[in-house]
Parts: sequence; structure tokens; C-alpha cells
Amino acid sequence: MFFQHVYEPTLAQGSYVVGCQATGNAIVIDPKRDIDTYLKIAKDNGLKITHVTETHIHADFLSGSRELAAVTGAELFLSDEGGPDWQYEFPHTGLKNSDVIKVGNLSLEVIHTPGHTPEHICFLLRDHPASDEPVMLFTGDFVFVGDIGRPDLLEKAAGIAGTKEEGASQMFQSLKKFRSLPPYIQVWPGHGAGSACGKALGAVPSSTVGYELIQNWAFRYNKSEEFIEELLSGQPEPPKYFAMMKKLNKVDRPLLTEVPKIKKLSASEFGDLYNKGVKVIDTRDKTEFAKGHIPGSISITNNKAFTNWAGWFIGYDEDFILVVKDEDTDAVTRKLMRIGLDRIAGYVASVDETGVPQETSESIDIETFKALKDKEGVQVFDVRNSGEYAAGHIEGVEHLFLGTLPDNLGKIDPNKEIIVHCQTGARSAIAQSILQANGFKNVKNYSGGYAEWKRLEGAK
Repeated sequence: MFFQHVYEPTLAQGSYVVGCQATGNAIVIDPKRDIDTYLKIAKDNGLKITHVTETHIHADFLSGSRELAAVTGAELFLSDEGGPDWQYEFPHTGLKNSDVIKVGNLSLEVIHTPGHTPEHICFLLRDHPASDEPVMLFTGDFVFVGDIGRPDLLEKAAGIAGTKEEGASQMFQSLKKFRSLPPYIQVWPGHGAGSACGKALGAVPSSTVGYELIQNWAFRYNKSEEFIEELLSGQPEPPKYFAMMKKLNKVDRPLLTEVPKIKKLSASEFGDLYNKGVKVIDTRDKTEFAKGHIPGSISITNNKAFTNWAGWFIGYDEDFILVVKDEDTDAVTRKLMRIGLDRIAGYVASVDETGVPQETSESIDIETFKALKDKEGVQVFDVRNSGEYAAGHIEGVEHLFLGTLPDNLGKIDPNKEIIVHCQTGARSAIAQSILQANGFKNVKNYSGGYAEWKRLEGAK
């Protein structure tokens, strides 16, 4: 048997290539949209991708299942569980509980595990030449290492009211199926630490059924009421783009089978677009952005969190320009296409070459922050998520979550001096750029953030 775990850190997302080396057939589970990764794995290992499947209608990334099937000719296997509202709206081979997908001498048994979503399924793998006993379970967003999938995304992200309690109750019942499995079975989940699909995901890529029964908090509860209360509490804010992913992963949409090459703009081309109001996303490090940037541009540093914040602040109905180094264009384009942000009008590698007069952003140290934070005429905002703020914050500082900042500008007095902070300065740099782009003139970033404040001053 061939097995390869493909982990994409910018999404904290795991996909899998599993092949029968005797027949050369392979299946890909939960592929991301830049499918060249799987094509190369198959080619390098003498395999042909004949089957493609996924565990559920994803909310956090745009699935590459249809792209991969279109390029390889593989058969597309998708869940037909969950009822009429949770059916994929394009041709596929439907899967129900207890169905079996055969890939050469391997077989994958379908287990319906509703909770995270109504149609969610897992795959129990058997390598028949070795044994007819199951060896691996691909759990998608059902059971993670140390956590389980959240049932509130449909309500919080997709706006489907009244689904979180029902989903939590379904999850409690689905976990009984997990408990019944042999303890030696390997558990390979769809996400790792950093994903917004749970609240306490572990950083270890895999586990076993037995280990999860011992250490995963979800298996400590025998009463559904207590379990549901704990599951629904403390979940992080789901990114804004999750609702669009739910839609695009369900409907018949245009396919993108190759990573696009984005156009490098001349100064005049940039100027024409910029003067028409096309949004500018600056992917440079926040310190470079602060020294000089194009007025109105949004700072989203090209790091592991780039995809998440791009999904918050770039609309699916708008074109946008990137400020990105030449050598980083492929990586940034991949990050954007993984969540369906394809409307890149072009890029510039240097703000100096655009000819546009630049502005700067001011960062302050802890001593300056201490001197200003309680002064009349100064407003201070903590832009971390609600869970972080509830766990501890600087006394007297208001909470205004970064993701919803553009929707809450009315809570900020433009006549006051404004200071923003987060944990270590990265998110507050984004917040500062958003405020400046929206016309706020006197905005400072306390770059040391709550981590420095707590270490040096203590906090409420």
C-alpha cells in the first residue's frame, strides 16, 4: 500500500493519497485546489489517480475534487447523506453509510458521522493483501487529534439558524461509532492546529482511536447535555469567507485546473486600476509596510495567516491588486486560489515603482502606550478574538475583533487618537492599515501587544 499525507499549513488542512501498488490505482481524499501536488505524487510513484473523494462539503477551503477528477478522469465519490439540503449539485457517485469504495486491493468503508455537518462521512481503510482488519480511519472534520469538529459553523458562518444544537446532538451520537472501533486503528484527520474548524486541535498530524479515547476531551462526557454545552462554548469566530466556501463546494462552479500566472503591472497600468478604486493588498512584512505604502492599501503579510485574513477582507465580487515580491507570486496565488479568490487584476513588486506618493504607519513601544492609553481623547482597541480577550486583557481597553472591524467603524471616534493592539503586533498592523484606508488619520499600533504587556506589567 502507498500512503502520503499532504499537509497545507496555510489552511492547517490535511489531504491524503492512498494507492494500491499492485494495481497502480490511487484515491485522493479531501484534495486542495492546486492539484499539481497530487499529480506529481502519483507520477513520482507510478500511480494513476482513479478515485477522488471528500469527507464533507468544506467550509474553510475550496475543494479541488472536481478539478482533480476533470484532469485525471477519476471517478468522483461524494456523500449522499444529510438529506435534500446537503446534496452536491453536480455529477458524482453517491455514497451512503456502509458503502465501500474499492481501489485495487484496498477498500474504504463509508461511515456516516453527522455533527460537524449533516452529510459528513469518514473512510475506514482496509489493506486486504495484508489483512481484512481495518488499519486507518480518515476522519475529516469529525475527530481531530485532541478535539472534534465544531457544529456551529452552519449557523455562525453560513447563517443557517438553529443548526448548532442539532449538530452537537448528532455529534454526540456519532462519537459512539468512533468508540466502537478497535483501539489500534490509525486516525488521520482533515485539520491540525490553527484550523478554525475546532477550538483545541493538536499539532501532531495523526493519532489512534485508543489514544483519542484516553486524551480527547470529547470522550470524557457521557451525558449529552453536558457534552453539548462544552462543545458549543469557546469556539473561535469563523472567518467571513467560510459561507462562500460552503456554497462554492456544493454547486456547479467554473474549474481552475492550473495555478494561474498573474500579470505584472507597469506603473501606468497600476495607476489606471488604482485610480478606479481597485483594492490593493500589500503582502510585504508589516515593518516594510509601515515605512512606506500606497494610501488605501491593506497590509496582510504573506505568512501562514495570509489566507485567513485575505478571506476576511477581500470580497468575492471585487478585483484586487497585489503588492508582492516576484519570487512570491506563485505561493501567494496558490494561497488565494485555495479559497477561491481568483480575481487578481495584477501585481507590483515594489511600491516605489508605482509613482504613487506613499504614506507611513506609526508603531509605539510600551512606554509610549502607557503614557497614552488613559489620556482623554485616546481610544484603545484590542483586536484579538473574543476568546483571547475573555481570557485576559488590558484593563480599560475595548474589544473590537479584527475580522469584523470594517463593519464596526462607527464605534470608533475619528476625532480621537486611536491605538490598536493584538497579541504580538501582527493583527493590529492589519487593523491599523484598515483604519487608515478608511480615512482615520491618527492611528498607532502598540506592536508589543498583550503578550508584552502581560509579561512586563501584568493584566486584568
